[in-house]
Amino acid sequence: MTNFSDMLSKAKAMQEKMKEVQDQIKKIEVEGEAGGNLVKVILSGDYELKSITISDQAKKESQEIINDLIIAAYNNAKENLKKKSTEELSKVTGGLNLPPDFKLPF
Repeated sequence: MTNFSDMLSKAKAMQEKMKEVQDQIKKIEVEGEAGGNLVKVILSGDYELKSITISDQAKKESQEIINDLIIAAYNNAKENLKKKSTEELSKVTGGLNLPPDFKLPF
């Protein structure tokens, strides 16, 4: 039974570490850009859009192009956040590819 107890305590410790990392990830802010920095967005670790910066040059474009640039910048930030989240999680999991919202059943 010692092995099972050991496994259980290690799983609980990992769960605590995962919770800490998930809390840290929520505090991360990443930038995304589109159109060669015509539009920049800041996205928090829980995917909350914090800011949008539209350059003066981009403001001369049509509304449709500006909308597309905002969407592209958001998608770029989202990819950057996924990469950063994966890096943070791999520090805890030792390289296991677990999703950022992974929860242990304890």
